[in-house]
Amino acid sequence: MRLTQYFLPLLKETPQEAAIPSHKLMLRAGMICQEATGIYSWLPFGLKVLRKIERIIEEEQEKIHCNQLIMPTIQSADLWRESGRYDSYGKEMLRIQDRHEKELLYGPTHEEVVTSIFKRYVKSYKQLPVRLFQIHWKFRDEIRPRFGVMRGREFLMKDAYSFDLTPEKARESYFAMFRSYLNMFKKMGVPVMPVRAETGAIGGELSHEFHVLADTGESALYYDKRFDAYEWQEGADLRELMDFYARDEALHNPDDCPLAPESLAVKRGIEIGHIFSFGTKYTESMHALVTNEKGEQVAPYCGSYGIGVGRLVPAIIEAFHDDHGIRWPKAVAPFDAGLINLKPSDETTNDTCNALYGAFKEGGLDILHDDTADSPGVKFNRMDLIGLPLQVTVGPKGLKNGQVEIKNRWTGQRETVPVENSVDCLRVFHQEL
Repeated sequence: MRLTQYFLPLLKETPQEAAIPSHKLMLRAGMICQEATGIYSWLPFGLKVLRKIERIIEEEQEKIHCNQLIMPTIQSADLWRESGRYDSYGKEMLRIQDRHEKELLYGPTHEEVVTSIFKRYVKSYKQLPVRLFQIHWKFRDEIRPRFGVMRGREFLMKDAYSFDLTPEKARESYFAMFRSYLNMFKKMGVPVMPVRAETGAIGGELSHEFHVLADTGESALYYDKRFDAYEWQEGADLRELMDFYARDEALHNPDDCPLAPESLAVKRGIEIGHIFSFGTKYTESMHALVTNEKGEQVAPYCGSYGIGVGRLVPAIIEAFHDDHGIRWPKAVAPFDAGLINLKPSDETTNDTCNALYGAFKEGGLDILHDDTADSPGVKFNRMDLIGLPLQVTVGPKGLKNGQVEIKNRWTGQRETVPVENSVDCLRVFHQEL
């Protein structure tokens, strides 16, 4: 994409309402635009990050046979009365009426809707397990939305739901989802810690949160120091990982902590995922029954599994930014690299940049080509702000020696390479990130 043809409305000054680094940087980098309190438009640059995250989630969920669907944002109040949650959910639920005075709501979550779908189509144990997920918008009328999309009212979420015949099978689904979460966060390049959590309004008996580790995190996490040396791999022992003592500050009690003081560590985290196993709470109340092997009507055991897709973006920025701007992990970076034309008015420089831009694209790299007439200082600062993993700088001085410069945004390391080798070099540098 050529920057002269790309909608990237950067801000020179930080808006006063931005209090944390991710909110400041997302506004300055032209990723989001506030439309109302706690409600944002995602602009092209921010949307590319969302789409990268979505694709990773979809790939990992499909590996565990979780089928994607889309459920409506507007739901019937009758479904929530059937489950018993309509009156108890609280003011976070936005309640509305249509022109026929039918009571509706903007969905804060989708347990009721997915259970009604299950009830309609699944009648026998032979059809189990059923695992469904969506990536869709939700609305919760937070009393104090803040920190940009970190805690907004309208937000993009991945929510999955499992239905199993027995508690043992339900636990298998829970463990499969736990593994899927660890795999997807590892693929994103995001440092995540799973911690034991309360079930809250969802209900149930088994629950874990997943926190991105960041110095600016809102939660203090207490955990076994062995976790720091634990390397999650596809075939690793999940039970060993779950045995590490890890609690947030609400559940950690120094008086009965099973860890000795010298084994206990504390870090801060930002919650970006929460999984629950809540038994037959919704299938019983909504009479979503199946026939078991004995011909009996029984209520399946369920779980729900959420990830704040929109919340992940600022959490990643909180974990990885520096004084100059954002630093994107390779897997979720909106572009693989930035190509900086230092002097578009120079014919040789311009021709070289155009040739490299085409060659990079043919080589499978997604490039943001800064072909603007701005000064070199503006271009360098802009590239550092938006945080693409690699930068390729082309200027008249370097071209006299037949060279271009490649910069690693993560380390700041710069390397000059011959123009004719720049495509291969950039591909190698990208693979090594």
